[in-house]
Amino acid sequence: MQNYKDLLVWRKAHEFTLVIYAVVATFPKEETYSLISQIKRSSSSITTNIVEGCGRFTQKDLANFLQIALGSSHELEYQLLLAKDLKFIQDEKYLELEKEVGEIKAMLISLIKKVRI
Repeated sequence: MQNYKDLLVWRKAHEFTLVIYAVVATFPKEETYSLISQIKRSSSSITTNIVEGCGRFTQKDLANFLQIALGSSHELEYQLLLAKDLKFIQDEKYLELEKEVGEIKAMLISLIKKVRI
């Protein structure tokens, strides 16, 4: 078992989730139970799956949960693109968020490779 708070990727993803919650607070209220909810779930799923994986006893289990977190980051990446195309996020903010998601994805991939060795 590993302490998730020691992982740089968890800390980065947690901070990013806080940013995401602030961003979606500006979306139209009619999106509360659709895109807002989906984006919040995808974002928090990244950190939650890292935490759950760290609570497991085997590296294989950790790697599996990191892969789920990676899948959630891909899902979030698309949802942010959709929000931009729907004009809920300005282009400049979208590029900033997309860059952050890309960094989190790269960190997850690196950690998955490390754990699998």
